[in-house]
Amino acid sequence: MIVQVKELEKTYKNGLKALNGVSLEVREKEIYGLLGPNGSGKTTTINCILQLLKFDKGEILLFDEEMKPSRLDLKSKIGLVPQNVAVFNELTVYDNIDFFCGLYIKDKKLRKQYVEEAIAFVSLEDYKKFYPKKLSGGLLRRLNIACGIVHKPELIIFDEPTVAVDPQSRNKILEGILKLNEAGSTIIYTSHYMEEVEQICSYIVIMDKGEVIAHGTKEKLKESIELGATVTIQTNKEAIDLFRDKEYVLDISYKEKELTIQTKKGNSYLPTILDILEKNKMPIGRVYTELPTLNDVFLKLTGKELRD
Repeated sequence: MIVQVKELEKTYKNGLKALNGVSLEVREKEIYGLLGPNGSGKTTTINCILQLLKFDKGEILLFDEEMKPSRLDLKSKIGLVPQNVAVFNELTVYDNIDFFCGLYIKDKKLRKQYVEEAIAFVSLEDYKKFYPKKLSGGLLRRLNIACGIVHKPELIIFDEPTVAVDPQSRNKILEGILKLNEAGSTIIYTSHYMEEVEQICSYIVIMDKGEVIAHGTKEKLKESIELGATVTIQTNKEAIDLFRDKEYVLDISYKEKELTIQTKKGNSYLPTILDILEKNKMPIGRVYTELPTLNDVFLKLTGKELRD
């Protein structure tokens, strides 16, 4: 096991219970998603794992050994890409990456090789001599990633790496994470973007208010709720009354000329819905269905949207 967190508890001095019995198990070569809104305890959990924050109760094992602040040997196996960009403004792109590599790699020839490989990995070859203040938000994020992975760690922790970046940079970052995993790195990925976690993570933990409220593969999480397909049809507003009492309807709404019906999981109810509309001479325009997403899982478990 790469990471084991057992019954972790953390209360801040202001009385806020940040973690309440959090337990996690991260296996080798997983992309392990920590999903939850801001304030759910994701970053606190990561900081405790890295021994950057003291915790009140619990146990943390890394690579099957107890993690302590003095365990530099274990820390050298970890790469961290923090939520807030953490680079030196007075150093160039190359020198920033070289500095972070030098914390772990002392051989100058090997260090140079690793730095060049990290630069190529994040496609910053044309920006080696640039200072951070001259980089766009997306390029800064790439530099942040290069600094965290340059020493080729076995475990890489990404804490909200795509916050405030453009879609193109976000896709590049996600592609890079998948490549790192394919090369053998175990990844812990924290985010409050459902679609990113669903796209890249092999195992997912949903946190809220300092607790783990669900965990499993995305398929298992979706099976855990009773929601089936969501059917959306362009039709008249009066059509909503045709479905209010149907046993397979979990929720129904009408907005902007579209009827939206959330159905129970199991059978496909689309043919039945269309048949009812036709028999009642309701117009049928655009029709589309959507299977449950992680956002639906979160909404059913917590009663709120993830980004609330």
